[in-house]
Amino acid sequence: MPPKKKNAQKELNSTIRIIAGQWRGRKLTVTNAEGLRPTGDRVRETLFNWLMPHTAGSRCLDLYAGTGALGLEALSRGASFVQFAEYNSAAAQQLNRNLQTLQCSDAQVYTGDAQKLLESGGEPYDIIFIDPPFSQNLWLHSLELLVQKGFLHRDTLVYIEHPKSQTLAFAPQWQCHREKTAGDVCYALHQFLC
Repeated sequence: MPPKKKNAQKELNSTIRIIAGQWRGRKLTVTNAEGLRPTGDRVRETLFNWLMPHTAGSRCLDLYAGTGALGLEALSRGASFVQFAEYNSAAAQQLNRNLQTLQCSDAQVYTGDAQKLLESGGEPYDIIFIDPPFSQNLWLHSLELLVQKGFLHRDTLVYIEHPKSQTLAFAPQWQCHREKTAGDVCYALHQFLC
């Protein structure tokens, strides 16, 4: 019997788990792609404990959505609407399939460059998730566009995930609400004050 060939190609799909809310415990298929790092369960649980008084009824923007773990968790916990933005078309298609599986019509997936979506302007959101590919250094430029293009109202909460080794300098209109680290990742919730 010939030896089994090792599959050198990475597995195409894996799963994420919804932690709490109406879809608690649901496992959803997600696409593996270069640069996609789903926010881990422990970090998501901490983040949504911070957001607990704010999530129900909120309008959310999940930039650089990847697997959509953050926006899906917000929807499960009662967010009224989530706009996802994901550049990778396979990941965006899988996110649309997951929304269909959950029979969720309170979300929209923009397939394309999140920076272009921001440049086109928009309405204010209550909660915004910014977790871009770490190699692209998009955090501060994304914040600038959010301010300039009408995506914020006073007290909008913005979640940012970045490498612990990288320090981000925030403009004075941002106040750090909470911040923690998990391994090599720093994650924080900032509040817009203007």
